[in-house]
Amino acid sequence: MQERLPGLVGLDAGNPGPLTGAGNHTWLLTGDVPTLIDAGVGAPAHLDAIAAALDAVGQTLRQVVLTHAHSDHASGSVALAARWPDAVFLKWPWPDADRRYPVEWTPLANGQVMAAGDVELEVLHTPGHAPDHICLWHAGSSTLFGGDLLIEGSTVVVPGTRGGDLIAYLESLARVAAREPRQVLPAHGPVIDDPIGLIERYSARRASREREVLAAITRGADSIDSIVTAVYPTITGPLRMVAVETVHAHVNKLRTERCVEDDDGHLRVVTTA
Repeated sequence: MQERLPGLVGLDAGNPGPLTGAGNHTWLLTGDVPTLIDAGVGAPAHLDAIAAALDAVGQTLRQVVLTHAHSDHASGSVALAARWPDAVFLKWPWPDADRRYPVEWTPLANGQVMAAGDVELEVLHTPGHAPDHICLWHAGSSTLFGGDLLIEGSTVVVPGTRGGDLIAYLESLARVAAREPRQVLPAHGPVIDDPIGLIERYSARRASREREVLAAITRGADSIDSIVTAVYPTITGPLRMVAVETVHAHVNKLRTERCVEDDDGHLRVVTTA
């Protein structure tokens, strides 16, 4: 029988936008070790909602765990530390985030098991969207706190010029699928009740996009910008920047796999005899 997660409260971070959709979800586990998963952006209403949920059960925040240090997940750390100065802050070690969010960070390790609320969660290092991305696994319920690994109804950006790695991302998806999660609690979008199906769709979509990138290069698109125009002909504005990052990620993967190479500054498909 699937074990339920006790003391689980979902709290919106209050940061809707073009790249965050309706905004981030953060997840509070009340209990022996009251724990907040992801820090949000420091919005006063978010902090008040955390306080209200804790006050309702007579508890105070003991620890904050980041799934990764992108600003929509991490920038609220300073405000949380000011409001709950005794809380411990944990994340995957990543020096740039240490400088940007100056609280005292405790490093996490892959496979580490931590108390959170009244349960234990295992740290899974799942890079790809970001080098420091982690998920948190609750074995009893086969539930994954997924951060930005999966988003129902959308795709996850792999920012090829800002630490994203498509090969690592696909490997992370495969490792998570091997756990056979029953449910994913994401940082964006609705709760995911068919994680395996979504991972399969993601993998198929990435393979399809790779074929489109290769086809564009074969037809003469020899730069990132020209590939973006060929593959995403209708995208403009801020979303074009997302498309640029995605194409960078695919081209980086294809270079690593020796499917594409630079020829005097121009991309070309590697042909074999």
